[in-house]
Amino acid sequence: MKAGVVRLGRWFYPGLGVKRWVLLGICGVALVDNAITRWFTAEGADWRINEIVDSVMADLGIPLSALPYFFGALGVFLIFLGIVLPIRSIVVAVAPKSRDHIVDALLDRRLRGGYKVVAIGGGTGLSTLLRGLKRSTTNLTAVVTVTDDGGSSGRLQKELGILPPGDIRNCLVALADDEALVTDLFQYRFSEGEGLTGHSFGNLFLAAMSGITGNFDTAIKESSRVLNIKGRVLPSTLETVRLCAEFADGRVVRGETNISSSHEPIVRLFLEPAAPKPLTEVLEAIANADAIVLGPGSLYTSVLPNFLVEGISQAVADSRALKVYICNVMTQPGETDAFTAAAHVRALLMQTGQRVCDTVIVNDEPPRRLLEAYAEEGQVPVVPDRTALAALGVRVVGAAVISETQTVRHDPQRLAEVVLRLIDEHVAVRSSFVRLNGPAPVLAGSPAEEPVGGEAR
Repeated sequence: MKAGVVRLGRWFYPGLGVKRWVLLGICGVALVDNAITRWFTAEGADWRINEIVDSVMADLGIPLSALPYFFGALGVFLIFLGIVLPIRSIVVAVAPKSRDHIVDALLDRRLRGGYKVVAIGGGTGLSTLLRGLKRSTTNLTAVVTVTDDGGSSGRLQKELGILPPGDIRNCLVALADDEALVTDLFQYRFSEGEGLTGHSFGNLFLAAMSGITGNFDTAIKESSRVLNIKGRVLPSTLETVRLCAEFADGRVVRGETNISSSHEPIVRLFLEPAAPKPLTEVLEAIANADAIVLGPGSLYTSVLPNFLVEGISQAVADSRALKVYICNVMTQPGETDAFTAAAHVRALLMQTGQRVCDTVIVNDEPPRRLLEAYAEEGQVPVVPDRTALAALGVRVVGAAVISETQTVRHDPQRLAEVVLRLIDEHVAVRSSFVRLNGPAPVLAGSPAEEPVGGEAR
């Protein structure tokens, strides 16, 4: 009973595209009724239907003052049935399995009309963002780094010659239609068995699919179809590459795992071989995006490697989309020790050599519960130094976007709400002939900072 009421209520959820046609149908009925009445009046007809109805209602003891409300409600109900039942019949005929999910089908239609968002990164941070955004749009493109050389992904790359599947697996799970079941299955890690220990089922699934299809790109697409994901996942390149870093002392370290464990300031990142070719779909998605979101995630080993692929930095810089960087909540040992928010953005702009972000989202709700545990690992909250960020010429948006459970991470829903508000604002301004002078509109429900001009330094 309760589920039925909920499904009925979702008919009135904004954006389904149903209510406008109901209203149009009502207007049409009213106009036809008016036209018929005028025609019969012009022909001299003298029908006294209202008097007959009033007489019958009076005999039944029904007060005449209630008739307008009764007939109005009955008319709306009949119009509603006249629209809903044909739609239900069509959906059942086309897709019998969706007999009990007609509203879900309409909601899917609304999601297909959502914003076009390109999310660039890797690791668990990118999957967190996708998990929140998929509730508002299915026009999602996750561009994922392919430089992971540790754990199960690294072993599969070395043994089978495929691209590391770990980060791609996380994104597929986050976008899956039945996320709970897929998460348990794809994240299951074998703890015993010769050759299986340490491997996750999801990684092996992608490896097997790659062997069946003969192409890793096709394997991802087929896996997406099997999992019925809301959006698409693309590797930034299909070429096998290795991430390399030059440190302040002049040393060059090769391999993502070695870079993360070096604990030295990174001066320059590069790939071997250099300038791998990007997927055409990646460049097309960036060109057509309403928003390009970077992070959250490991700055040097999840976000930046994507921009080392030829053409991606330039494509993002040239795009008219909103470009947002989501700053990490905590520093990361070996990569961003003691980094403030401004240090993150400065490294992002310097390493890419392009203006790849114009807005940065920082967490303004300091974590409280797990600080001691993180301090033992050498991690501290990232300081949102707004003055230094302003000097870099980026707009700063502060919001409470964290969740504290076993770890301190971004909350998917809170983060998605902030990102979507920014996109709403950007699209409204871009489609308007009115240019804003001075500060941009304030985001409802979150503290806003002054947008500032200037170039990155």
